[in-house]
Amino acid sequence: MQSINLDIERKEILNRYRGLLRDCRDKTNKEDKKRIRKAFNIAVEAHKDMRRKSGEPYIYHPIDVARIAAKDIGLGTTSIICALLHDVVEDTDYTLEDIERIFDSKVARIIDGLTKISDVYDQNVSMQAENFRKMLLTLSDDVRVILIKLADRLHNMRTLASMPKHKQLKIASETLYLYAPLAHRLGLYAIKTELEDLGLKYTKSEIYKAISEKLAESKRSRVRYINKFTIPLKEELNKQEFNYTIKGRPKSIFSIRNKMLKQGVEFEEVFDKFAIRIIVQAKPEDEKAFCWRVYSIVTDFYKPNPDRLRDWISTPKANGYEALHTTVMGPNGKWVEVQIRTERMDDIAEKGFAAHWKYKDSSSKESNLDNWINRIRELLENPDSNAIDFVDNFKMNLFSEEIFIFTPNGDLKTLPKDATPLDFAYEIHTEVGSHCLGAKVNGKLVPFSHILISGDQVEIITSNKQSPKEDWLSFVKTSRAKSKIKNALKEEKKKIGQEGKALLLRKLRHIKVNFNHNTENEMLKFFNLKNSLDMYYLFGVGKLNNKHIRSYVNTKNQGWYGLLKSKISKKEQKNIVNSETVKRANSQPAILFGNDKQILDYKLAKCCSSIAGDEIFGFTTINEGIKVHNINCPNAIQLQSRYAYRILKAKWATIENLEYSAVLRINGFDQIGLVNKITKLISNEMNVNISSINIKSNNGIFDGRISVIVINKVHLENLINKLESIEGVESVERL
Repeated sequence: MQSINLDIERKEILNRYRGLLRDCRDKTNKEDKKRIRKAFNIAVEAHKDMRRKSGEPYIYHPIDVARIAAKDIGLGTTSIICALLHDVVEDTDYTLEDIERIFDSKVARIIDGLTKISDVYDQNVSMQAENFRKMLLTLSDDVRVILIKLADRLHNMRTLASMPKHKQLKIASETLYLYAPLAHRLGLYAIKTELEDLGLKYTKSEIYKAISEKLAESKRSRVRYINKFTIPLKEELNKQEFNYTIKGRPKSIFSIRNKMLKQGVEFEEVFDKFAIRIIVQAKPEDEKAFCWRVYSIVTDFYKPNPDRLRDWISTPKANGYEALHTTVMGPNGKWVEVQIRTERMDDIAEKGFAAHWKYKDSSSKESNLDNWINRIRELLENPDSNAIDFVDNFKMNLFSEEIFIFTPNGDLKTLPKDATPLDFAYEIHTEVGSHCLGAKVNGKLVPFSHILISGDQVEIITSNKQSPKEDWLSFVKTSRAKSKIKNALKEEKKKIGQEGKALLLRKLRHIKVNFNHNTENEMLKFFNLKNSLDMYYLFGVGKLNNKHIRSYVNTKNQGWYGLLKSKISKKEQKNIVNSETVKRANSQPAILFGNDKQILDYKLAKCCSSIAGDEIFGFTTINEGIKVHNINCPNAIQLQSRYAYRILKAKWATIENLEYSAVLRINGFDQIGLVNKITKLISNEMNVNISSINIKSNNGIFDGRISVIVINKVHLENLINKLESIEGVESVERL
């Protein structure tokens, strides 16, 4: 075991602390330094007996996290204090109340956001997801929680080598999935790049090692090449009296790996490993003009690739990033990526959100980054989402590729790549999204599934009759749209559930069954449902009906409830719930049961083998559904006297009382696959025969006539309601 030299460690702790003070000297005064010293002393004392997996004193970690927060992110005194104390409440005897008493409520609140959840007892809950959500919940109060957390994660990744293999893989995977995209989204490009490279180092170590070795081998030749490339540029920039800096910018290992995968090429074939950044001084009003002047100088000397120009000055990225990017053909036929930006743009690109706030007062407009923060707050306001759903939705907001879409009035909206017209509708306003009937892209009607591309102009067509549908969830990309659709569906479900409950209570009163808490629980078990809202909703939409109520009541009255429950298979329970319509068997004639004359599935009793035309009755059995007996069956008297509550009136159905023809006129917005949806719903879902169909389309509008065979008026009304719910269908009427 290695001996510990406490004197050397104490000196190292003081050296790191002095380094921290140097990193934040431009942002702190005498009073600030006193507060930082107080936090440092508390952290040293609290962690004095703790060591990291590497064997180093634990206090190294909070000091280094504070240094990243100060130097790399540009945070101030409060954040530095919180970084020094971020593990104190979780790992030592200090409480949040102690922190608030010694410092203030703001410091305590930030540290609370950084403290992991320890009291989660539900094993089905993802601890990492819950911790991530808890951290983001503080976003409403203070975004510094996330920035300090990123500094903490970066230092953990830098020191990951001392952890066991399985922990390395877990932490590195989390970093690539959540924390690197989060750093990107907050504009912390340097931190994002380092997190990605370190993530690759521990998830794909061999690939990381191979690329890093090749980069090291070619470093000297790359430096020589960049020097040669920049000589004429420097001469012209000096001639035009620009104040500027030129930096060589090596491509990250992670991005080289991505390009190799996407393009299916080897390391040597990745064409833009060479990159430079030109940073110019400019007043706010001159920034755009100066950047384009520099672009003109670059392209005077080197031919640009027209497909590789990116103007993020006119339309900044959603995280506030501004720059001009171009790729030009340099000497010896090699591509070089050139980034052009001002000092302000460079500061925001390197320090992200912290720098964004420094410059915020210079513009009265709310930035894209502010809009994104507000969007996350919206997401956090949904109390019903579980942690896994939340993290998935949040991940959708961390898109790296964006598209720019225009409204009919020429306003610009930023959306993720692969967004659809529904995403755009919800981006404008929740009400516009909820009532979206259709969309025109560049003047042409398109379906909801249409993928938008940058530069599209989108017009949303709305109708007060329209409301969100379940299948809309498969058409949207943004978490905003997903969240709003889910909330609307929940509200609609509650409304239908209230109607379903009223219907159920009426039917139970009619058959003199007392409804109470026990009855409700028994019915939930009988129908294999998780909660009462699901059950009421199924009654509201007609998936549960009189047949199912009688089945439950009959079983309960027999006193064999427990036996039945144990005998009913999961498949049978599922069939009870999912039998949306009652289908006639092709192999035998239909029979109308009960006063409601419902067509139900049945079996003919072997003891009497009735045929069509006989007088009959139905008998509800325990395991075999309804058995049909002849009125003269030898067992009829016994069954009717002993089990009267299980007897159903029955009558053979005839063509006259079974089916009749109706013609429907249907029109709306033409969409790909619409006819297929209509016929599928009629034939498969509603089990209705189509005798003829004629649909014509003209300029995006369709009009059609459909002849159908239905059982009765209620059946027809249900069919019309279902057809009207199909997206694109404007109206359905019976002729």
